[in-house]
Amino acid sequence: MPEPMNASVMPAFDKKDIDDNKIIAAIGYLGILSLIPLLAKKDSKFCQEHGKQGFILFLFEVAVMILGMVPVIGWLIIGPVGSILALVLALVCIIKTLQGSFWEIPVLGQYRKKINF
Repeated sequence: MPEPMNASVMPAFDKKDIDDNKIIAAIGYLGILSLIPLLAKKDSKFCQEHGKQGFILFLFEVAVMILGMVPVIGWLIIGPVGSILALVLALVCIIKTLQGSFWEIPVLGQYRKKINF
């Protein structure tokens, strides 16, 4: 049976890859630092997946920052809510990464497949 178009397939990782690269993969969720695992650990699938997802989260944070400048709705809703959401998502992803697992961010995480570094 064919899999649905938007279905997400969780990547499988090698235990050694996870153990060796947890810290660098977690750094990928700290804004622009998402480029570190993407560029420094090209041979690590674990780092690449987390780095790509971290980069998507960074783009979300930039969009929230820009939309947060819109008078009234940006100042009162988009900026504060988006910033808190981005912070919570980053914290959950960092914790999951340090535990050696992968958690796909709802809605945003699916776009990591479109990034090729």
